[in-house]
Amino acid sequence: LLEATSAFAPTKTYSNHHLTIMRSTSSANTCPKTGNPLPNLPIPDPLLSLTPGTWAYDTMSRRVNEDILQRTYEENEDAFNSPSFATALERFNKLRSELDDAANTKLRHVQFESTDGRSADVVAREEAEWKSIMQPYIDNGDTWLSAPWLVTEFYAYRRLIEALGYYDKSNSDTFMYDPFLVAKRAGLLSSVNSAENMLEKIVSLPNTKEGVALAAAFALWGNKMDLSIWPADSENASLDVFVNILNAADENLLHDDTDLLTERCEVLRERGDGKIDIIVDNAGFELVTDLALADHLIASGVAQVVTFQLKGHPTFVSDALEKDLLETVEHYSSLDPEKYPNAHAAGLRWQKYLDEGKWVCHEDNFWCQPNAMWEMPNPLRADLKERCDLAFVKGDANYRRLLGDRYWDYSAPFQDVVGCYFPCPVCSLRTLKAEVGCGMDEKQVERAKGLDDEWMVNGRFGVVQVGTGAE
Repeated sequence: LLEATSAFAPTKTYSNHHLTIMRSTSSANTCPKTGNPLPNLPIPDPLLSLTPGTWAYDTMSRRVNEDILQRTYEENEDAFNSPSFATALERFNKLRSELDDAANTKLRHVQFESTDGRSADVVAREEAEWKSIMQPYIDNGDTWLSAPWLVTEFYAYRRLIEALGYYDKSNSDTFMYDPFLVAKRAGLLSSVNSAENMLEKIVSLPNTKEGVALAAAFALWGNKMDLSIWPADSENASLDVFVNILNAADENLLHDDTDLLTERCEVLRERGDGKIDIIVDNAGFELVTDLALADHLIASGVAQVVTFQLKGHPTFVSDALEKDLLETVEHYSSLDPEKYPNAHAAGLRWQKYLDEGKWVCHEDNFWCQPNAMWEMPNPLRADLKERCDLAFVKGDANYRRLLGDRYWDYSAPFQDVVGCYFPCPVCSLRTLKAEVGCGMDEKQVERAKGLDDEWMVNGRFGVVQVGTGAE
């Protein structure tokens, strides 16, 4: 996959924040379930939802039902109370009753419709995957709180899809009905004002390491970026100005591998045929920042093709499907060019990238499931290993899966937890929204704790972490 002269080659090491990382070559440490490489370090226990006062407990005992599903009902009230949704509403309310008594309700298998509108092999694959996921917890008599948090949270959204008859082709009203469409469209419409300013900056980024670093910073921080110090004449501005903007954005980074990221991107730029994936998280403004990053990667020559890895069905409210990405591009390209000239021009560029095959969308149900990413199945893993030169992993839920949602020591090196097993070179862009992490600088962690009691869950702090990928 990687030449010996490239960044992350097996014969070279790179030192960053006193951490030297090498490409992993060990094959002895393999997952018994998949045969994939595992983290180099002993795998700790997973997060459960049993402890009051934790974000996991609040999520599964209250927030999913009282906040998320209640809002979902309110945003779809007319449809849910229509005759064609009668069965769906009954099952939806039954799911809510289970969550209302999460501590005592035992888990069951996901159920599949005989009228599922997908091909038989796709249904059989997903049914087998979910049976494999849930069987240990069902055998153990686990409840919504005693099973691992990552499992029950993803499971809740898959149960919602089941309840609504999302795949039931016999009911045209519920078939492929997205219960989060109202929320996602609101996010899309509200994204434009913030994006207009950002997209003006994206096209002025230099085709240098600093340009990649800033595009990645936009994708990480979004509208938290301080654009007040952006140069008026950006085309002729010195690189020092862009470095100053980056320094301002880095203030709340608890680990920063931007140098490793830009070194890798320079290798791909020089090579001229880079293939980069973005494992997407949310629709709305965050998706626009992902598109802006992909825009810069193509325009600057770092990538020849960018593939967006997207969810296979609605999940986690705002998570992006292919249709959400296409709708975003269509919306931006149709904006008033006088009112939103930069957003409109970006939409036209993005549509051209899609038409020319420079941007590719790929949905997969793996991205909607709670398996740790070291359990990634073929052909997805084989495709990333053989094709992808660098994968950006966006967002908190994806990050939790990189770590198996387990209690790693906060200072455990990202390379030994993730970089050693992931199928290709990987860059995580994450703002912290869950009580799990690794590879964070100890002094920075202590600083964050001193500044904010909720430093792990409120998105104020972030990381840019790079791993080499498995050999």
